[in-house]
Amino acid sequence: MTPPSESPRRVAVYCGSADGNDPAFLLEAAALGQAIAAAGMGLVYGGASIGLMGAVADAALVGGAEVIGVLPDVLAGKEIAHARLSRLELVSTMHQRKARMAELADAFLILPGGYGTLEELLEAVTWAQLALHAKPCILINTIGYWNGLLTFLDTAVAAGFLKSKNRNLLLVADTARNAVALAKSLIDSGA
Repeated sequence: MTPPSESPRRVAVYCGSADGNDPAFLLEAAALGQAIAAAGMGLVYGGASIGLMGAVADAALVGGAEVIGVLPDVLAGKEIAHARLSRLELVSTMHQRKARMAELADAFLILPGGYGTLEELLEAVTWAQLALHAKPCILINTIGYWNGLLTFLDTAVAAGFLKSKNRNLLLVADTARNAVALAKSLIDSGA
């Protein structure tokens, strides 16, 4: 239990609003929600009830976690706003969504997703590179989904466009449980 004087620890999860073609994606999303709840942490995410987003939120809610969704007004109907959250915050723009999620979170965990997920991930790690925050950014590499991105980042280092120390800002976990354990450890240590 979090002491009253201390704010609850929360992780922001970026992921797809689709299920993906392999059942492993949905299973890992549900495992992430369960692991967040089991760790006594809260979830901040995009506010949808569908795809990996919905699976993470549903599992975290079942586990008793606080779940905060942040959803732009324009997407409330398209992404189908989740109706059972601890709190749903509606914002005007995608920029406000990302800023609010970053404000509420102590770490960023990233499951598979498309353009939006990739953009959110890259912004979070870029902000870390610029020292705008010192929050862990952890990819969950479900069935090797992020291997291509990781290879590209290594290519960027080799080509001189990304410093090795900044490449290391993006951590990788093979499972949701390991990602949550790593995030919790880094948050608790202040790293």
